[in-house]
Amino acid sequence: MAELQYYLGCPQWSNKQWVGELFSAEAKPADFLQQYSAVLNTVEGNTTFYALPKPATVLKWRDETPPGFKFCFKFPKSISHQLRLQNAGQETNGFLKLLAALGEKLGPFFLQLPPSFDFNALPDLENFLQSLPADFTYAVEARHPDFFNGMAAEEKFNDVLQSRKIGRVVFDTRGLHAAEVTEDDFNTLDAKRRKPKVPVRFIATNQSPFVRFVGHPIIENNEFNLWQWAGAVVKWLAEGKKPFIFMHAPDDFYAPRLARYFHSLVAKLSKDTGGLPLWPGEKERPLETQLQLF
Repeated sequence: MAELQYYLGCPQWSNKQWVGELFSAEAKPADFLQQYSAVLNTVEGNTTFYALPKPATVLKWRDETPPGFKFCFKFPKSISHQLRLQNAGQETNGFLKLLAALGEKLGPFFLQLPPSFDFNALPDLENFLQSLPADFTYAVEARHPDFFNGMAAEEKFNDVLQSRKIGRVVFDTRGLHAAEVTEDDFNTLDAKRRKPKVPVRFIATNQSPFVRFVGHPIIENNEFNLWQWAGAVVKWLAEGKKPFIFMHAPDDFYAPRLARYFHSLVAKLSKDTGGLPLWPGEKERPLETQLQLF
């Protein structure tokens, strides 16, 4: 099967619910990354927002993943939310130095700004980005309304990123917030509470567009929005860009299914985007069941 021509992944690689689904029935936590990376070629590293791994763990991740796989680690909240990018040199250098051991398996480092980080704080972002080493690539996610006003503040934010070849993270939560849920659907209710409802921007400020899509809990109800992103991916590939697309779900059990559904739409628009292999969990099923998946 042809190699996937863009990066497609989930917000995590270690989910016990995926045993017998994405993972094989006998998979143990120590097998999760290897089996995940045999199917998808990137992952968000959200755990670094809360705590940093040990150096030996980073090397283990490097060695367990195939060539071409990319980790996109989030800047620690101590840098983005507590210090708010000010006087954070020591913490930033430690973070980047630790994960530099991944070498070519590093995708963009992902900086999520606090919801209160507004246009008045933009000089702090500029100074912080200016201090970052050019050895790595980066992407920034804004959540404050200032950066979605379609006017000077948003234009300035985009210019700051574009001039430094830094990606603007697009966080598309339309599917999630369109969902009608009952009081017993705790996962969706919690996701709607935590995830921002901001306008969608089909924008690329560098060569690695970075999209985080949080879907409706019913996969097929995302089709209209996913067709839009499938078109964007094909367009970006034609322009020589290599996008990173991450599929989230209120219950991330469905995130791999959403990723595969999304790629099926991309493949309908272009046959040159590569393909996804069978999941380890599916290879254990009878051949006739495997064939139905195609």
